[in-house]
Amino acid sequence: MEEQDKSPEEVGNEIVEEFSIFEEWLDKYEYLIELGKSLPVIDEKDKVDNNLISGCQSRVWLSCDCHDGRLYFKADSDAIITKGIISLLIRVYNGQTPEAILHSDLSFIDKIGLKDNLSPTRANGLVSMIKQIKIYAVACEVKEQKNNG
Repeated sequence: MEEQDKSPEEVGNEIVEEFSIFEEWLDKYEYLIELGKSLPVIDEKDKVDNNLISGCQSRVWLSCDCHDGRLYFKADSDAIITKGIISLLIRVYNGQTPEAILHSDLSFIDKIGLKDNLSPTRANGLVSMIKQIKIYAVACEVKEQKNNG
């Protein structure tokens, strides 16, 4: 089953399982960094101010394509931990419908202890990333309604 055939919660549960094999937070950080390295490279044309997420300590670019009622994300960051965080969010949300994104349960973030182990500025950045993804979801939903209306 492909990731986009799963709900955000199902993907989140897989992430919880993956992180559960690590007992120390240092190991979880290293895994997060590895996940960030696996993020597909974003086009330079997408590294524009319009795609920068405000509220993040480091620079995070997030672009989104909406087609056939699903959202597809690309992202990059100049900080390795942040790149890992955005890669988790993209894994959960890529290929999802606006409705699935807007009504998703993000408890996996607490279950893996991510929020508790981030600095306050990085935790705020995480909230900003989620907020931006949801803004894209609303925009996609509106676009789909216009196209189908």
